[in-house]
Parts: sequence; C-alpha cells; structure tokens
Amino acid sequence: MPELPDVTVYVEALQARVQGQKLLGIRVASPFVVRTFDPPLSAAAGKKVLGLRRLGKRIVFELEDGLFLVIHLMIAGRFKWVESKARIPGKLGLAAFDFESGTLLLTEAATKKRASIHVTRSLDEFQRGGIEPLQCTLAEFDKALRSENHTLKRALTDPRLFSGIGNAYSDEILHRAKLSPAMLTQKLSGSEAQRLFEATRAVLIEWTDRLREDSHGKFPEKVTAFRPEMAVHGKYRQPCPVCGTSVQRIAYADNETNYCPRCQTGGKLLSDRSLARLLHDDWPKTIEELEERFPKRNS
Repeated sequence: MPELPDVTVYVEALQARVQGQKLLGIRVASPFVVRTFDPPLSAAAGKKVLGLRRLGKRIVFELEDGLFLVIHLMIAGRFKWVESKARIPGKLGLAAFDFESGTLLLTEAATKKRASIHVTRSLDEFQRGGIEPLQCTLAEFDKALRSENHTLKRALTDPRLFSGIGNAYSDEILHRAKLSPAMLTQKLSGSEAQRLFEATRAVLIEWTDRLREDSHGKFPEKVTAFRPEMAVHGKYRQPCPVCGTSVQRIAYADNETNYCPRCQTGGKLLSDRSLARLLHDDWPKTIEELEERFPKRNS
C-alpha cells in the first residue's frame, strides 16, 4: 500500500501536471470504485483543480465549487500518467481522469478491488485523527504513542494515532530505532521514545527524498512496498544489513512484520503463528536455535 513517502511524491507529481487545470471528465471502467452518489461523480467534471494534498494515505483533489475528489489506492491501486484521452486498460483499469495536458489512469492489480473514489463537500469523514509524523514535536509524538497500550507495530500503523504510516515503513522505522515490533508502547522509556521519534522522521524523510530522486521529475511509475534498498521489510531470511542476522517475520492475515532478532529483540524470536502451528513445541526460542534448524541463505 502506498504510504506517506509514496503518496507525497504522487501528490507532487500531480501538482506539477494538473493544478490549475480543468478536470474535463471522468471515465469509469469499474463502477464499484465509486463509493459516493451525492454529489455524483459527474459533478466533478469541468471543475478546475485548485490544489492537491495528502490526507493520511489518501490523495485529495480540491476542486472549484467546494468539491473534493478523494482517492484511496489501498494495497494494489496505482496511478499512471498517459496521453490525453488514452483508453483504460482492460484487466487493471478502474477509471480515467481526463485533463487537457494528459490523462490520469487509476489501475489496481488485484482480484479484490479495494481502491476507492469519493466525491464530497466535506473531508470530515476522512479525518482519522492521527498526527502528522513529520510535523509533530517529540512531546506530541510521545503522547500519541502512549495514548493506548498497543505494540509499537500496531501503534505506528494506527491512522487514529499517526497519519500515513503503514506496514512497510513501520518495519523500517522500528529496525532503524532498534526496537521490537512487539514491545508495548507504555513500557517504552523516554530515551526509547525519542529514538523512535527520530527514526520515524529519518526514515520517512529519507524515503521521500529517495523516491523523488528515483522519479527524476517524471511521473512515478515504480510504486511498491518492496524495494531492494529496504533493510528488513520484505526481506524474510535475508541478511540484516547491520549485523548479517537472518531477517524474521510475523505473518498475519494479508500482512507481515519483518524484523531483525539481533538488532531489535535481543536475539529472541517472536512467535510466527503459521510456523509455530507447524513446529508446535519445536519452535526455536533464539536466533542460534533457528540458524541451526534453518541455515542462512547464501547472500
């Protein structure tokens, strides 16, 4: 799912291409992508784009006459900038937003279509309450973090607490901070909370800058949660770039948490439900036991 760095770069690319232009029309290939009916989608046609912004993981087009076009890409939704009035691709295409300078395609490479388009006159229903991690102070960050007693992983990805952080960058943040994803927020020391705050800022800023540089002023095409430069996310059983220990994971539902047991959990393994069910009492408790049972992959 595109998160704060990815969505920020999308917004900047769109600002350069459509701000101040009229949205000539919207073509919809999949009616399920439109989640509102009043105002109708047709109400956005002919309206000038006054501005664009990120709202959590959503992208908001501010239009004339008090209208907002709100798009959530979810896990597999992506944008593509093509020539004006280009056709919508068959299997992946959901909608096309036509401007004089080009067409913005909304696609989704998944069997379950979860991306959404809303037309609204108020953004209140999309305000989840999370603070902006790059605009808050340490005190504000610490207050939000400790407001509920959750694991660090859950707290960072809770949009009611922090805006725009998801599965991928939370893994990278926790690895940078050298903190366990399973640690409870209310057990954090003051120095650990400061370390997490600084790691959050550093990772999000670094990745936003990296994605800007990768696009070279072009429209971002390779938006993915799995990048070779990442330290632990998507790197299960690959060596940690800091200590060389095999990266481990906790799998659940459609997501997984990746972490380094040497850097983050003091050599202890966090129980992975799927593997624990398979191994039962044989589940290794330390990284040494794990490496005896599952030798490292060749790097």
